[in-house]
Amino acid sequence: MSGTRRKFFQDAAAFSAGIFGLGAQLNAQTQAPPHEHAAQPDHGSRHAPVDVATGPPVVTPDVPDLTCEMDGAVKVFKLTSEVVKRKIAPFKTIDAWGYNGSCPGPTIQIQQGDRVRVIFENRLPESTTVHWHGLEIPIEQDGVPWISQKPIPPSEKYTYEFTVHQEGTFFYHAHSAMQEMMGQIGLFIAHPEKAYKPRVDHDYAIVLQEWAVLPSNTVPNTAGMEFNWLTFNGVSAPAITPMIARLGSRVRLRIVNLGMDHHPIHLHGNQFVQTGTEGGRAPESSWYPMNTVLVGVAQARVIEFDAKYPGSWMVHCHLPHHMMNNMMDLLRDRQIMTADQTDAKALSQMQTLANTVGFQHVHHSPIADNAGSVKGFPQDAFMEMGMDEAVAKPETYGLPANWSAGMMGMMTLMRVLPAEQYDEIIRKKNSAGPEEKHEHPHNS
Repeated sequence: MSGTRRKFFQDAAAFSAGIFGLGAQLNAQTQAPPHEHAAQPDHGSRHAPVDVATGPPVVTPDVPDLTCEMDGAVKVFKLTSEVVKRKIAPFKTIDAWGYNGSCPGPTIQIQQGDRVRVIFENRLPESTTVHWHGLEIPIEQDGVPWISQKPIPPSEKYTYEFTVHQEGTFFYHAHSAMQEMMGQIGLFIAHPEKAYKPRVDHDYAIVLQEWAVLPSNTVPNTAGMEFNWLTFNGVSAPAITPMIARLGSRVRLRIVNLGMDHHPIHLHGNQFVQTGTEGGRAPESSWYPMNTVLVGVAQARVIEFDAKYPGSWMVHCHLPHHMMNNMMDLLRDRQIMTADQTDAKALSQMQTLANTVGFQHVHHSPIADNAGSVKGFPQDAFMEMGMDEAVAKPETYGLPANWSAGMMGMMTLMRVLPAEQYDEIIRKKNSAGPEEKHEHPHNS
């Protein structure tokens, strides 16, 4: 029996009295003094160093990492549940519920065998808990209201502590259905004690989320079943930060889904193998080539591929409606009408929206002279929304003009770049301001 697994069972034995025998302890933990709201929340850092001995740290584009402090051999994280404003597109900001100022919450990265303490504070207007999805931990740390712990009231704290004997791609979330749909999720990555083989040079992660936001509203309708905004890591294309990889490297991509729909995630131009799930690493005998992986609700899928083909390759959900956003909501009261649409009207409507952000809308792709007389027209003709300058960042450097025109919803890019171009983007990232940096560069 490994030391870490032995420690896990020791933890469980220590709690063998059961949750009801620990009522006084739970009360003591949840009765912490109210947080001083005048103080600035600890939002962690996008560039916090992650000590990973067995491979590169995971990069979660557009989402920070959660920093930790050491208390002896224990890694101590401070996690705060709170209301956040999330700009999911240059012209669309929603009021969501997240953690530490981020939605999804910041990524927690630890090493298999670590002892972890999470000091959690609830700044929501209602009680909540944190569930550690997929982790094998004592019942008292499982985060299910009333079953494994008392709900954590507003303005109070609770301490979770456990030893992680597993490795793999896990996540944390509120164990309340509507709070989940308000955005309460974050990644929990347990790096292995021994390095995976073959070793990867780039390790990325994507959280899939869906939002039902009615026109002229900013608060998601968590009871709604018609999702009109689809995001990777809390951002909708083309605002999502592209992933970059050096030509000739090996890439790992971890995909987690806590929405209401399954998502077939497709990678253009490359074959990959599925190397893991929400249960950890899969045996190599189970790997087989594919280019689309179905990520079910509450599942994680881990894929790997050799980046041997240069290009900016699309990564997207292949459900057609998930490759777009709600056009009526985008245009608000200037919604596109399919019955009498004309070039002039479409350009005017799109430029009106573009003016709210401050960029020049590019004319859509060509259409036939008699298009208006063809049954079914228009379909995609007037949906293009090029906004290159509004979403420019180091990772978009070198993309062709108007690259963003057809990018909507659950779409991003995996840019496999020759060494010179890859290094140029890294230089631009290193010289960019804090708000322009989105990931930790790690050269292969």
